[in-house]
Amino acid sequence: MAVEDNPTRLGRLSARLAGIRDGTDDDTLSAGFLLMATVLALVWANIGTTYESFWHTPITIQVGDYGISLDLKHWVNDALMTLFFFVVGLEVKRELTIGELTDRARAAVPLVAAIAGLALPAALFLTLNPRGDEAAAWGVVVSTDTAFVLGALALVGPRCPARLRVFILTLAVADDIGALAIIAFFYTDNLRLGPLVLGAVGLLLIMQLRRLEVWRGVAYFIVAAGTWVAFYESGVHPTLVGVLIALILPVYPPRRREVERAGELTRAFRQSPNSEYARAAQLGVLRAVSVNERLLRFYQPYTAFLVVPIFALANAGVVVTGQTLADAVRSPLAWGIVLGLVVGKFVGITASTALFSKMRPGSLPPGLNLSQISGGSALAGIGFTISLFIVDLAIESPVLANDARVGVLTAAVIATVLGWALFRFSDWRTPPTEGIGTTLLRPVQPGRDHLRGPVDAPLTLVEYGDFECPFCTKATGSIRDVRAHFGDALRYVFRHLPLDEVHPHARFAAHAAEAADRQGRFWEMHDHLFANSDALDEDEIYGYAAELGLDMNRFEEELRTGEYLHRVDDDELDAQTSDFRQTPTFYLGATGTDLTRHTGPFDAATLIRRLEEARDAQGD
Repeated sequence: MAVEDNPTRLGRLSARLAGIRDGTDDDTLSAGFLLMATVLALVWANIGTTYESFWHTPITIQVGDYGISLDLKHWVNDALMTLFFFVVGLEVKRELTIGELTDRARAAVPLVAAIAGLALPAALFLTLNPRGDEAAAWGVVVSTDTAFVLGALALVGPRCPARLRVFILTLAVADDIGALAIIAFFYTDNLRLGPLVLGAVGLLLIMQLRRLEVWRGVAYFIVAAGTWVAFYESGVHPTLVGVLIALILPVYPPRRREVERAGELTRAFRQSPNSEYARAAQLGVLRAVSVNERLLRFYQPYTAFLVVPIFALANAGVVVTGQTLADAVRSPLAWGIVLGLVVGKFVGITASTALFSKMRPGSLPPGLNLSQISGGSALAGIGFTISLFIVDLAIESPVLANDARVGVLTAAVIATVLGWALFRFSDWRTPPTEGIGTTLLRPVQPGRDHLRGPVDAPLTLVEYGDFECPFCTKATGSIRDVRAHFGDALRYVFRHLPLDEVHPHARFAAHAAEAADRQGRFWEMHDHLFANSDALDEDEIYGYAAELGLDMNRFEEELRTGEYLHRVDDDELDAQTSDFRQTPTFYLGATGTDLTRHTGPFDAATLIRRLEEARDAQGD
């Protein structure tokens, strides 16, 4: 894969593609592009013969005596889709290194669900297609199309889908790992070791280019193209080159010293603009951010809005006639795909999640229930992109391939309708009300939450706060008076809700408080941050940490890699699931009862009165 870090035409196109997402839900927009391409392919395929003739146009790339000749469709499937798999590999590497899959407790349920969602669909497919050419297509039913599923979830999902979306994203990453492994091990024919060795040498060269800090994109493009040719000649599907290159690229949180060095080099260039300083500043900025993060941000717009829609345009064109539909209705292949994707995904994911959560109570995060998961697992039956990709790998017969594509498209429609029906049924059973989130979603957990006051105090006050919020800063005085009034009869709990849109330093401040907690100094940092809520840039926060006498090396490392990141995210997801997005938000009541959300003024007198009412009610 080429590394493009300069403001070239390609970079401007990427920025323009990213820019069209502004103000629009990314999931819905990318799914909309994919849907439009699918509809266009179906219409085009049914209004004449140009669809087939166009995509079967032969194109040959010749270098000297060596050339590769493929039709246009296979240039899309074998070459252009390499970029799609490259982005998938970047996402997988990121999640495995610094994302959701690094926390085994958080990832356990979606991982188990993903495994069941891979195995059961394949088993159901093979019950209808146990042998013959059709059996080779079992991989068609294992994959979930993340873009389509998230787009469908945004359209037909529950009112507050934050937790379900994270579950599906984590499941989809694990699903991608399984699908990529299946393509690598089960859809490789006539393996030739010589070209495969050359492909491995190409991967080693890319690793060496990274070590030598070569930043020119053309060097990577040449090596990546040669590696792609080697894998193509070896019999391994060449799109896997994209995955393998992505997996060897480093991913890491930014290092502060490198960020500071980049700032120094940039200032030097601004003071004395010349080519030497320009080069040094560019390299300094590039070193500060991992190549995985840069490439993921750069290439995602291309895959979402160009590559995958073009792939759909080339592969979703099915001639729909009475005869083709009749053939598909009689085809065990088509029914096996529908059975695997619709029933297999739904039953496998839902049943495994239910069983796992029963064996390990509390494994499902607050706000995520089996009704939501059943709807999400139904949507997971939208296989589409990788399903159509494997159709092209597994089936040579045009008639069988047509049946398979009808099965994939039919399964996508049924899965969407089934997901919508399950979500609406859940709403009918437990109608959503305006009172959603009126009681505290996640019970106070002394081992997890930050508490002031006795753990067993009879009254509890929980605040969702933002260190840069001026109203939260004012509320600290009220809370201090409330605690002084009740003494040991009150436990106060602080949870995070950084409002990134209006408070650019709030998230870093939350991370800093959690990093201080790793050294037993959360409340000292909490008080320091609120006392200086108008001065929370990175350097100032590091200064506060030094004033508190923290181990600065440990503090910096915790800010880069600490597990506390998930705690901040979890607090934020709890707030989104409870349908509030303002700070400060308070929950209060008698300990051991459901804490209710406080509305109205949060001055000390009002909070004291509400807590006394809760104590009196418990006494009654």
